Amino acid sequence: MLLKLRPLFAASLFVFLACPAFADTPISGSPVPPPIQAGAWVLMDYTTGQILTANNEHQQRNPASLTKLMTGYVVDRAIDSHRITADDIVTVGRDAWAKDNPVFEGSSLMFLKAGDRVTVRDLSRGLIVDSGNDACVALADYVAGGEQQFVAMMNNYAQKLHLADTHFETVHGLDAPGQHSSAYDLAVLSRAIIHGEPSFYHMYSEKSLTWNGITQQNRNGLLWDKSLNVDGLKTGHTSGAGFNLIASSVDGNRRLIAVVMGAESPKGREDQARKLLHWGQQNFDTVQILHKGKKVGTERVWYGDKEQVNVGTDQDFWLTLPKAEVANIKARYVLEKPELDAPLAANTRIGEIQLYDRDKVVAHWPLVTLDNVEKGGIFSRLSDYLHQKL
Repeated sequence: MLLKLRPLFAASLFVFLACPAFADTPISGSPVPPPIQAGAWVLMDYTTGQILTANNEHQQRNPASLTKLMTGYVVDRAIDSHRITADDIVTVGRDAWAKDNPVFEGSSLMFLKAGDRVTVRDLSRGLIVDSGNDACVALADYVAGGEQQFVAMMNNYAQKLHLADTHFETVHGLDAPGQHSSAYDLAVLSRAIIHGEPSFYHMYSEKSLTWNGITQQNRNGLLWDKSLNVDGLKTGHTSGAGFNLIASSVDGNRRLIAVVMGAESPKGREDQARKLLHWGQQNFDTVQILHKGKKVGTERVWYGDKEQVNVGTDQDFWLTLPKAEVANIKARYVLEKPELDAPLAANTRIGEIQLYDRDKVVAHWPLVTLDNVEKGGIFSRLSDYLHQKL
């Protein structure tokens, strides 16, 4: 039962860190999103993971070369676990050579040849910048011993990331029965890549790659857009998928991720992603609501070695809010019991912090003690007893 109510603060701080927070109910005053011409789309705030606008976001669609995001993610997890290193030399097998291989006919390639010796790092660049299907196969062979085994790893990581709309059948994204993902899942995967691959993520912003005397341009045209600071992620296209694009843009300390699937053309997917990113930047702020370990109040403690305990949260929390609504966001906390008795350990939950948009609760988090309070001596306990009873 919530018995005590304390005013807390107005949300006004603006910072950036990668930790999720979500509103329980929609925030008032959300701006009208732009019209988007695509089969499905999502605009996600990277810091909080909140979806700012979406349509058909859980519709299972052909990811095409967006599949390569998971291929790269699995390779990076193998590096993180020290199973391989970025400097390892990979000998390219015949199955990764496009010559006389009908699977690769007309598809994007790094133009590897059987017997080439290439580092994991350069193969990863070929996967990301050139969207090389051959690079995907070479990496799968090296990391897992074959494409089938690598695909199993991809699907395992999809489960770990809770990508409920996603299943992979190939390492490169060429059309295959049973292969699908969604705009929402691909936004979640992109967020994981940005957060978890700092040593590799810069590759997604490389505008070209030269390999074996062949220079290819990154197909993500938004990397050249001077109205946006886009630093990734990936394009994809097959006849069954249409034109797909995931673009991540940084504006100051904020980052937004736009996913567009099933657009009508390469220019169309860029135009739609651009509209989403501009709209998000113009209409939303990312606000740090709570700071881990920072005092938000003090409460009386009975029968302890001290009379007051600082209270706050044991985590950092953020929300993405419409700019027009930031001034209307207030927070306060409530206690679960009318009185606190010692002993109390630090980080003991004693209530709840509630976030209000005007008069509506939109989010809530645990309120905890920030300090230890030990049981007081016999005389202080007797004094507290008399104060309570008299």
